[in-house]
Amino acid sequence: MARSDLVTRRLTADDFDQSWGLGLEAFGDLPAGTPAPTPEGSVAPGRHAWGTFDDGRLVARIVGREYHSWFGGAEVSTCGVAGVTVVAERRGDGLLSDLVRAVLEEARDRDEVVSTLYPTAPGIYRRLGYELVGALDTVEVPLAELARVRAPVGMTTRRATVADVGAVRRVYDTWAAAQNGPLTRRGPSFPESDEEYLAEHTGTTLAIDDAGEVMGFASWRRGPGYDPAEAALEVSDLVALDPEAHRALWRVLASFSPVVGRLRLTTSGDDIARLVLPTSSWRAVRSRPYMLRLLDVPGAFTTRTFDGDAEASFAVAGDPLGLLDGGYRLRVSDGRTACERVHAPGAPVFTPQGLALAYAGTQSSATLRMAGHLTGPTSYDGVLDRLLGGRRVHIRDYF
Repeated sequence: MARSDLVTRRLTADDFDQSWGLGLEAFGDLPAGTPAPTPEGSVAPGRHAWGTFDDGRLVARIVGREYHSWFGGAEVSTCGVAGVTVVAERRGDGLLSDLVRAVLEEARDRDEVVSTLYPTAPGIYRRLGYELVGALDTVEVPLAELARVRAPVGMTTRRATVADVGAVRRVYDTWAAAQNGPLTRRGPSFPESDEEYLAEHTGTTLAIDDAGEVMGFASWRRGPGYDPAEAALEVSDLVALDPEAHRALWRVLASFSPVVGRLRLTTSGDDIARLVLPTSSWRAVRSRPYMLRLLDVPGAFTTRTFDGDAEASFAVAGDPLGLLDGGYRLRVSDGRTACERVHAPGAPVFTPQGLALAYAGTQSSATLRMAGHLTGPTSYDGVLDRLLGGRRVHIRDYF
């Protein structure tokens, strides 16, 4: 059927049955015990769903979610793209371009300056200006080997209560602000109350120093079974600001070894929690790639903080959605950042994917040139590398 017969619009609660059915078709049934969604939840705050209809039938769907991510020590407004699916018979018809454009243009209107997603097919999103910048991994570690972790010095542990959630959030914020990519875990897509936060896990264990300050936490679910050959301890967070806090948390988790054989940890990148382990038995069993693209170049750069004074000009070309193409000047002076559109003839030129990689700090200008994602003069390469490098990409939340 001709493309002119398709209608792309915001989804409402009245579209729930079609949207839910399409989601089941694409992603399968919910895990046992997971509450079923409701029509009201489909239009919850912070969730913006769009769909494409063919003669009244929903044939494609996408959801934009409101987040903030840490980049360069600042909270950067982020559109998290999720729930993308196309009915089986229409895959390959090019329906996603209009849907992605709709949800990202709306996100720009909300002043969201970058977008991230977990792709099932990275090539599709690469053609829309996204690029791989990291991955959310699940790793397994034999619990018996964790018992060999040296006893911590000056650190004790105890179970968190509701009164401790503020300290847990402080530890996470301190860690996350030092990385590129982690979500801030605030806003409509996260639990509003401290009670809800704690209820998401069997337990949250704190590591506390001699001064009584919380220096780390581990959030875990016990899971079913008590046969060490089969049972696994699921750890969704192990975050610490001190090596002794890491050791204290690992040893508490190791205490489950008589009834649980393996620990499964959600992590990413080169997790510093691994550095205190006496074992190399750290095996990735699942990896979810993570992609980034910019939506608003001046907004994305002026949000961040940079050290020192610097100036660089660059351009972007080849954005398939037409959001980024053009020239830009970036100025950093006295702790203030300015980025504006300018006419920039002769400036180095990024592809949208190359700009995403540079912004995340995952590739240098030299390696981007090797991949064809940065061309033109090299005069600003060192400045851009200094401004955008120095932080690793880490993520902890799947959406």
